[in-house]
Amino acid sequence: MGQTHGLHIAVVGATGAVGQQMIKTLENRKFPISKISLLSSPRSAGSKVIFNGEEVIVQEAKPESFEGVDIALFSAGGSVSKQLAPEAAKRGAIVIDNTSAFRMDPNVPLVVPEVNEDDLHQHNGIIANPNCSTIQMVVALEPVRQKYGLKKVIVSTYQAVSGSGAAAVEELYEQTRAIINNEPFEPKLLPVKSDKKHYQIAFNAIPQIDTFQDNGFTYEEMKMINETKKIMHLPELQVAATCVRLPVATGHSESVYIEVENSGLTAEELKAILKEAPGITLQDDPDNQIYPMPADCVGKNDVFVGRIRQDLDETNGFHLWVVSDNLLKGAAWNSVQIAESLIKLGLVKEVK
Repeated sequence: MGQTHGLHIAVVGATGAVGQQMIKTLENRKFPISKISLLSSPRSAGSKVIFNGEEVIVQEAKPESFEGVDIALFSAGGSVSKQLAPEAAKRGAIVIDNTSAFRMDPNVPLVVPEVNEDDLHQHNGIIANPNCSTIQMVVALEPVRQKYGLKKVIVSTYQAVSGSGAAAVEELYEQTRAIINNEPFEPKLLPVKSDKKHYQIAFNAIPQIDTFQDNGFTYEEMKMINETKKIMHLPELQVAATCVRLPVATGHSESVYIEVENSGLTAEELKAILKEAPGITLQDDPDNQIYPMPADCVGKNDVFVGRIRQDLDETNGFHLWVVSDNLLKGAAWNSVQIAESLIKLGLVKEVK
């Protein structure tokens, strides 16, 4: 905190699950910070957070909170972003927004640094961080797309409860205890807090994440479909998704089927491509039962890929298993990575 050079960083939603991870990630990356402003709703204002060994009091987020801020990391819900992100940008801050508020706005770049870092040059003060399940998938697919093109993607997700927030994880624990002890319980949060019905998540799989749309897909599924096309600049790409919530606290898993455009790719070559790719750890040794699992990815920034095999009927078709910490690469780390890219590309200047 006592640095004389660096940037004035604001974290909005500093007391939430992702906000906490953002603060931790800024510390771990030794991000160049001269001043940090931790902001939240009036309800959480006044609480204290330790940053780099010093106590910081969380302030209520208001338009004037962003005076002098260089980069503002937002993770406090879409309505807060819609209200305050333009105010922050107006005051000269570059906003990196972790909600879905601006993702599909044609004037807002939607960025995963390993995939489309150059899109940051087009920002107008606001940059969107994609959906957690989209991020890990495009990191795994981009190296393949670069070499062999991409025609079709079909994904089924196995998503962790922390994607719904800390209260949902608590509900998972409480239900698990209740079931083991043969006690009654009443689901209140999942699949969607605002929806009509709520179902148990413990010892269950819920094939609904977010609300249903008129086409029968959920909003989460449509987010994956539309965001993938936007990030990869492939409006013609065929994408379909089925998103499922599992009783896992942290770490999203995905079964991904792809069809590439150019023939000649083998499973071994696909493994070799991914082994060298940035932000990916290849874990693929079936003989020794080595493959990615959410329990092993918690607290790690990379996207883990394994179970790579060629389809038995479609020579240009391949199957992958993709796992990542949804609070890190899926949210906090990707946001901080975008901030690092802004410095690297000279789009924000450190004060010396």
